[in-house]
Amino acid sequence: MISGSLWLSGARAITNLLAFLSTIVLARLLAPADFGIVALGTTIMVMITAVTEMSLSQALVHHPDPTDDHFHTVWTLGAARAVLLAGLMAAAAYPAAWFYHEPRLAPVVLALAASVVMGGLANPRMVTFTRQLIFWQTFMLSVAGRLSVVLVSVAVAIVWKSYWALIAGSMAGQVVSTLLSYTVAPYRPRVVWRHARELWSFSIWLTLGQAINTINWRFDQLLVGNILGRTALGHYSVGDNLAQMPTREATYPLRQTLFPALARIADDPARLRAAYQRAQGLVTLCALPIGIGFALVADPVVRLAMGEKWAPAIPVIQALSSVFALQTIGDLVQPLGMSKGRTRLLFQRDLQMFFIRLPVIIAGTMIFGLPGLIYSRVATGLGGIVMNMTVVRRITGLSLGAQMQVNTRSLAAAAAMVAATLAFQHAWPIHGDAMRVVAGIAGSMVVAAIAYIGTAALLWRLSGRPDGAEAEVLRLAGQARARLGARFSRGATDA
Repeated sequence: MISGSLWLSGARAITNLLAFLSTIVLARLLAPADFGIVALGTTIMVMITAVTEMSLSQALVHHPDPTDDHFHTVWTLGAARAVLLAGLMAAAAYPAAWFYHEPRLAPVVLALAASVVMGGLANPRMVTFTRQLIFWQTFMLSVAGRLSVVLVSVAVAIVWKSYWALIAGSMAGQVVSTLLSYTVAPYRPRVVWRHARELWSFSIWLTLGQAINTINWRFDQLLVGNILGRTALGHYSVGDNLAQMPTREATYPLRQTLFPALARIADDPARLRAAYQRAQGLVTLCALPIGIGFALVADPVVRLAMGEKWAPAIPVIQALSSVFALQTIGDLVQPLGMSKGRTRLLFQRDLQMFFIRLPVIIAGTMIFGLPGLIYSRVATGLGGIVMNMTVVRRITGLSLGAQMQVNTRSLAAAAAMVAATLAFQHAWPIHGDAMRVVAGIAGSMVVAAIAYIGTAALLWRLSGRPDGAEAEVLRLAGQARARLGARFSRGATDA
């Protein structure tokens, strides 16, 4: 599991460095309204896609022994779904453009429909690597796909300075990823429907949950686009995306490998509880300093890298980046529930969150505008932590107190980090010429790292050095040093 996480960590580190740099470049070349138009089109695509999402890859991972016909069935269902989606998007393109009074939206949605068809032809054989916890192929596909997105989008933006740069990059990435999937895992698809009912029996609740979740988490962008306009939507969507990036990338590798790993021990309750607690503590320990730390430097980073025209995105990043970091507490409930086959319970959680979150988001936005939307997301995000932990208790029997216990030292260290960084920024205001701003950002990051690591280490020692996330990090570091030492020794011997 750790080996797979390292491959995924490398892939995510490279792809998101590329994504971050391309966002900075595109933000310089394009206007916020350009991002707003594409955000509307992408939201329409994602919502239509989610309603028909079949989660068939997860069904293959969960299946004890999938045959060739299982893979052919998944490919057949995916291709048929993609064609249906493209038709639905084509039908929705012009009504959406009329509703938003934005004629440029229709061709954007039509172009995205074409990319959906290409995505539906992806190679289902790739899931065999996930089943075996082998992820170097995912590394290659992720890096190649993201690199093509960056190269195409930046090139189009430089030449034409149009929002079509974002569409062209997205389509290029989809084409490259799909074609490479057949190179990495050779596969000749056939049209087979035989196992559709069997696969659906596992994935139906995941499908419904995905649909509810997507509407729940994407509806706010449609709301902002309709009420506050395309420029505000551009600020909000870019800020939201940047806010998600640090925490998402810090936790994605472990989340991706956790489902197949937990599925192997799902019949051993004690071992499953212990594995979940270890993973949860490790995720929180890593995510809190990254997500909250990014919020602490968001203001100078955005102003320096993207320009003053993106200043309205700063409070979005500051609030949501912190909330996303805190939401990692209990967030591993998804792979945990899937490993136990409790997909219906996960759907019930998603449905409850939908009926809580949606009215709060609508009321906050309509009454207070963008600030109201941000406050609403903070409140519902914190409430979601309790809901996730409650579901974990139902699955594993772990009390809320036991779940929080593995996170308390990380939370205390995060609080110390915030206090130390704000004190530094008060003594060293981050404004003025570019060099002073860069020095202030670097200084804030150093102070934050020292405060977090020092506090976490101190609390761990005072607690008697328990076998928690800190011990896990030390073990991993020791293993890495041992491997590097062995490689250097072999190299010296060969020389």
